[in-house]
Amino acid sequence: MAPALAAVAVLVAIWQIYVEVSGIRPQLLPSPVRVVEQGWAHRAEIGTHAAATLQVTLIGFGVSLVLAWALAILVDFSPALRRAFVPLFVASQTLPIIAIAPLMIIWFGFGLLPKVLVIALVTFFPMAIGLIEGFAAADREAGALLRSMGASRRQVFRYVRLPSALPRFFTALRIGITYAVVGAVFAEYVGASQGLGIYMNLQKNSFRTDLVLAAVLVTALISIALYLLTFAVERVVAPWARAENRNSRG
Repeated sequence: MAPALAAVAVLVAIWQIYVEVSGIRPQLLPSPVRVVEQGWAHRAEIGTHAAATLQVTLIGFGVSLVLAWALAILVDFSPALRRAFVPLFVASQTLPIIAIAPLMIIWFGFGLLPKVLVIALVTFFPMAIGLIEGFAAADREAGALLRSMGASRRQVFRYVRLPSALPRFFTALRIGITYAVVGAVFAEYVGASQGLGIYMNLQKNSFRTDLVLAAVLVTALISIALYLLTFAVERVVAPWARAENRNSRG
């Protein structure tokens, strides 16, 4: 963490020095100090839009999470469904979001639904594949031992395959939650009444580059906060998962 913070500090310092030395106009490139000052001055407005973005992010990601778990479990219990669904999951990632998002707005309007669909489309794949591969990587010998003792398919899934999948799932969860914020902002950018995406678009049209960058900073902070939250959830739900991830990397 310390090296990353040091690198960010160096880049911000270079940015500040360049703006002061070059005399570039704030409309083209405001200084970091100006971005922070103007962001703080407009904190109430930015906060309102940030709350709207966070709300749609959590709703969309929640829908994606439920679908990923439901379909991954179905696929694990049925090899036929695995052969049918996994190629479709992969194909869903070939759809260009930059083209799909405007269509969602055209079809479903400017309400919550199109933004939720965009977020689900962006985040579903990594979590579903992480779960499917995690279930498949379960210890075969442990499963065979439970079956020899009379365990049912559901019991093997509960005590062997599910715990085995959690380390990969949380890795995929961290990828998905960062994609969710980006997907929400992009969907709002295409069309919304509130949110950081529409706020950036409005400020861009007003040549307020400082406020655009302030909104970008808030977006990054939301993504980082949600990313770190996944570690806290992992520590509560699957405390062994981090140890397994460290061992696999080692």
